[in-house]
Amino acid sequence: MSFTAKCPTVVSRLKNSLFHHHALHTTVPQNPTNFTQNFKSPTHQTLHHLLEQCSSMRELKQLQAQIILHSLTNENLTLGKFISFCSVNHAGNLHYAQLLFDHVHEPNKFMYNSLIRGYSNSDDPFKAFSLYCQMVRSGLSPNEFTLPFVLKVCAGQSAYWEAVVVHGQAIKIGIGSQVCVQNALINVYGVCGSIRSARNVFDDMSERSLVSWNSMIGGYARMGSCKGAFLLFRGMRDFGVGPDKFTLVNLLSVCSQSCDLELGRYVHLYIEVSGIEVDQILRNALLDMYAKCGHLHLAQTIFYRMTHKNVVSWTSMVSAYAKHGLIEFAQEFFDQMPLKNVVSWNSMISYYVREGQCRAALDLFQRMLNSGALPDEATLVFILSACSQIGDLVIGKKTHSYICNSNVTPSVTLFNSLIDMYAKCGAVGIAMDLFTQIPEKNVVSWNVIIGALALHGCGFEAIRIFKQMQAGGIWPDEITFTGLLSACSHSGLLDMGRYYFERMESIYRISPEIEHYACMVDLLGRGGFLEEAIRLLIGMPMKPDIVIWGALLGACRIHGNVDLGKQILKQLLELEGHGSGLYVLLSNIFGEAHRWEDVKKIRKLIKDGGVIKSRAVSSIEIDGCVYEFMVDDKRHETSSSIYSMLDQLTDHLKSTGYAPSAFLDIEEL
Repeated sequence: MSFTAKCPTVVSRLKNSLFHHHALHTTVPQNPTNFTQNFKSPTHQTLHHLLEQCSSMRELKQLQAQIILHSLTNENLTLGKFISFCSVNHAGNLHYAQLLFDHVHEPNKFMYNSLIRGYSNSDDPFKAFSLYCQMVRSGLSPNEFTLPFVLKVCAGQSAYWEAVVVHGQAIKIGIGSQVCVQNALINVYGVCGSIRSARNVFDDMSERSLVSWNSMIGGYARMGSCKGAFLLFRGMRDFGVGPDKFTLVNLLSVCSQSCDLELGRYVHLYIEVSGIEVDQILRNALLDMYAKCGHLHLAQTIFYRMTHKNVVSWTSMVSAYAKHGLIEFAQEFFDQMPLKNVVSWNSMISYYVREGQCRAALDLFQRMLNSGALPDEATLVFILSACSQIGDLVIGKKTHSYICNSNVTPSVTLFNSLIDMYAKCGAVGIAMDLFTQIPEKNVVSWNVIIGALALHGCGFEAIRIFKQMQAGGIWPDEITFTGLLSACSHSGLLDMGRYYFERMESIYRISPEIEHYACMVDLLGRGGFLEEAIRLLIGMPMKPDIVIWGALLGACRIHGNVDLGKQILKQLLELEGHGSGLYVLLSNIFGEAHRWEDVKKIRKLIKDGGVIKSRAVSSIEIDGCVYEFMVDDKRHETSSSIYSMLDQLTDHLKSTGYAPSAFLDIEEL
């Protein structure tokens, strides 16, 4: 029975789609073009010949108009060819393919496969998976032409459990041993981090292609397993399978990740000896390997010998210079780049953020936007981190607005960065509102909001959130307890701090790290339990660091315990790499106790030890602009007026009886 006979309304619906649907924009030609002018007594052979000659959607629509007017039978076969062209051909139109598919009463396997393949390469890949599910529900069994593209979608979305379901379906219907299916399974398991599952599939293969070996080596490369990748490479050669450029790119990638220069050089030597053609991809992999392994001279040599340098080549050099602190060279290469992509911008922005040059990072971000480049999630995370470090709520809010206006659904990582930014910029209320909006919170989300509440002294609220976290089935980690104990410390919740510190190991099997001990020493010290704090310090399984001594010194100042402060001074003299902060704190303790001889000794220790106080930078926001300043800073254009006002305020304070403290002036250091 023909398609027309089975569903007579389809022809009229197709005609309506052809002439009236907004996507078609085609009318039946009154004077046929050359493409359809011989379409007078069409046969299926003529039809399929013309379909193979189609080179544009316009020609395909003209052909479709003639097919409808001639009321051809067996239209399922014909529509399958149409759907295949629209889905797979580079000149096709996936939306049009879906429109045709939706008008078919009973789509066949070929139609499903064509559309699944099209969606697997589209911006809406999960549509391919939903079509696969629809196909199975309709009673059609997928085949070896279906599953590789479904598994490709699973790999692209890191959908591990969906891949497991597809794997089970493949075994059930008897195509699990097809090489193309097994290769796709190795790839998806490798992408999802289940290297053992990938290896099980690989070991069970009765016949392995070069793609099989490359997929497995690629899986080890993603895991950063040099040993696994190179052992498999040796096995590959033992089986007489020659590597191609993709094999070598994977090997160079794993060398880059592990910074293994020796193995990287071995691969380079193998390329030279074997005579494999070195194309742009392989040359960039060599450049990246040498750059990430710190051999900048060889990286430069490869770069300058390139006859064609693309954006990947330039970005590798920029990242290499930035990683090794050669910011001037990195900036010079970056400015010379003929074309920059988002990775290029991110490499420079991330460097500035890591090095604490947050203002430079924000300026570069503005340059990026002005150039027309679109930031990705990584860019926005870096920018929010920069705003967090310098407390720039103005730029932080603008970045949030950009995210909202870009119509992109923020990931949980981006939500976490926004919460952290608002909390560190003082807007803990907005941070809390955003936390409640996250559709699926991970442990980092809970840690960020607990840390935010701790920062603002909201101890009881932090404990309430921690209880919610437990009720939601999220298992806390060591960072959770750092935030929780910090919240107890900042809010003076002594009993709760002790309670959670004890439960860390006994209930949650988390061994306390030095950060947790520092929180407890600070909590006990602030509460006046200095002896208990010292006992805890002595019982630590690691040596106290400067943070713990600083917490104890802070407690000494609060409670005026000068003798303990002098004992801590002896410990400080044995430490290396500490700054002037603790010495200033000690000097202030002695100054408050009017022990001026001890104050002089501290000053002498500072001068003799060559301790330098880094000048602190403060910032203030006025009318949406952030201004930075330091002590004795005269860079601002109205600095003379500012100092005049400060003098007036000082005179006013003195007239009301205010006497300056006798504490150590840290700017004298």
